[in-house]
Amino acid sequence: MDRSQIEALLIPKFPKKHASAALDHFSEMAGRFQGAEWEPCIAKAGKFVEAALKALGVHAGLTVPSGRKFSAGAVIDDLGRLPGTAGVDDTVRITIPRACRFAYDIASNRGARHDPDEVNPNEMDASAVVPTCSWILAEMIRYAQKGAVDPSQAKELVESLSARRYPLIEEVDGRVYFHRAKKSAPDVALLALSYHYPKRVRQSDLIETIRRHGFKNHNATVAVARIRKLVDDDGNGNLRLLAPGLKKAEELMS
Repeated sequence: MDRSQIEALLIPKFPKKHASAALDHFSEMAGRFQGAEWEPCIAKAGKFVEAALKALGVHAGLTVPSGRKFSAGAVIDDLGRLPGTAGVDDTVRITIPRACRFAYDIASNRGARHDPDEVNPNEMDASAVVPTCSWILAEMIRYAQKGAVDPSQAKELVESLSARRYPLIEEVDGRVYFHRAKKSAPDVALLALSYHYPKRVRQSDLIETIRRHGFKNHNATVAVARIRKLVDDDGNGNLRLLAPGLKKAEELMS
């Protein structure tokens, strides 16, 4: 099922404007997640939640401000204050908004709660918000098609929004692969260092990663030498990308 068909499933209950925006942000979020672009992914998750809350608020009869006057927290609170006798389903008043608050809190404070020397906060946060946003969208579809779509079907519909996206990065038992139609040995080196950033990568491990992508040992060794100006070496052969190297890796990913 394509995006327009999924949008059509939401429209019976939710305004097209906000349903369409939510799907746009969700698709972009999924793509960024699969490309290991953690910060853009989390930012899009926040935008998705905002669009979802606007859809829920309008459906529930609330006056939802636009632009800078919009407050996700205020909409969540206003939905929760609606009485059970207001004729608004509990999933709209309470259940979905609670999930929205969780995802939005993370999106609004990405990377602020963690020690960057121990974990990649953005990757961890993205791994939390993406499944939550998937559940939110699936629950909105289920609610909008009450009686016609069960939870498992709603989940499949949400997964179809990103199913055709080909993952740019894949990790298998700790071994990282970068799927690009054209890539040089230095490209692989930069992408590998970017993937593990801010952690350091042993030079021997970096060479092995490059070899795993079809390059000979000599070419892999030369590739590491070619990116020397873009990395910091702690003196023991443990490498970490400098800012220009990160910028170059981001350009390769885009």
